[in-house]
Amino acid sequence: MSLIVIFLFLGLAALGMPLAFSLGVSALGGLVLSGFDLAVLPPRIMNSVNSFPLMSIPLFMVTGELMLKGGIMERLVDFANAFVGRVRGGLAQVALLSGAGLASVSGAAVADASALSATLVPSLKKQYGLGFSTGIVAAAANLGPIIPPSGAMIVYAFMAGSSVSVGGMFMAGVIPGLILVLVLMSLCWLISYVRDYPLVGEKVSLSNILHQLRRSFVVFMMPIVVIGGIVGGAFTPTEGAAVGVVYALLLGFFVTRRLRLADLPGVLLQAAKTSAIVGAMIAYASTVTFLFTIDLLPMQLAGFVNQLTESPTMFLILVALMLIVVGMFLESNAAYIMLVPLFHPIAITYGIDPLHFGFLFVFNLVIGMLTPPVGVVLFVVCGITGVKMGELVRESWPFIVAMYVLLIICMFVPGIVTWLPHRLGY
Repeated sequence: MSLIVIFLFLGLAALGMPLAFSLGVSALGGLVLSGFDLAVLPPRIMNSVNSFPLMSIPLFMVTGELMLKGGIMERLVDFANAFVGRVRGGLAQVALLSGAGLASVSGAAVADASALSATLVPSLKKQYGLGFSTGIVAAAANLGPIIPPSGAMIVYAFMAGSSVSVGGMFMAGVIPGLILVLVLMSLCWLISYVRDYPLVGEKVSLSNILHQLRRSFVVFMMPIVVIGGIVGGAFTPTEGAAVGVVYALLLGFFVTRRLRLADLPGVLLQAAKTSAIVGAMIAYASTVTFLFTIDLLPMQLAGFVNQLTESPTMFLILVALMLIVVGMFLESNAAYIMLVPLFHPIAITYGIDPLHFGFLFVFNLVIGMLTPPVGVVLFVVCGITGVKMGELVRESWPFIVAMYVLLIICMFVPGIVTWLPHRLGY
């Protein structure tokens, strides 16, 4: 029965059906085939989304939308530009640093891809052409779910249960996220050097750095207040997200003065659309998970994996290979909801650190947002900039390979992921 549900879901998704609809039909079909009373469906759906921690997802989305409408991108670009100076690929480095700064306040790759494409690509393509410019923007947008706060990590922690905390997942992404920024910036310099792109930008000036730091200080205080409060135990992730909304409103109205009351309905509508999609998938996936449980699929899968290998490292490699394929064909939120309840318990039985496994899981699927044929970031960038998909994919491959190399390093050197959260008591 479980296999029928999985194939039904994958078949509907492959036909282009919305993922929430595909999950709902799969859950309903599974209940009909299993002979269960359909009356169990409504209360299970309601209980799955009647969760206080899940409220952090729409609140963080509202925070990100408010920061974008409030003119945050202009200050981030100016701040990044002050630090880069006159180097090869300087404007590309600015885009990556801007993406990292935006990631610290939004936590969503799709929102970051929209903002970066609209604001930076017109300037970038004058120096590097449309293909390389959009490849840079796509890579920068993918920092969103890695650098905290991260909507993907919230979904993972919720689906994994009590063994993983949102704060722990956030801290697990800090060091790899910073390393990824440096790796991508180095790769940009190398590509620019090989292609002999012109030098742009001005020499680094301490006075300009201090000026931009003062100008952007209140912006960077937002992730410090929100994430620091969550990690320090001052408030829960949901309360922290609410603090972020208030902070973004104050920043947009009184600091940048770019936010208008007329912008609020559009901000709320956009956040509501995205939240509704995620909420619907979680609701319907709870029924699918229930069907997996009564069909003993987790136990059967655990037994199958144990027959293949008793090595935790080999288990991580097998899961990574599977997620590479899944990331190419399945939207990441659907993958978290379908697969985390299956593989997270197995990882614990292998003695793998839950935060280590959780970060590798998220990072792998985040990379999948850049890989065709169903790379959602690729579609967003193509839709906004007009670049051809083939050209964007060709320019994105160096960044994708760099991300996979870092994923492999994190897999075999878990301390990169776990050192900071363990030092903070997670």
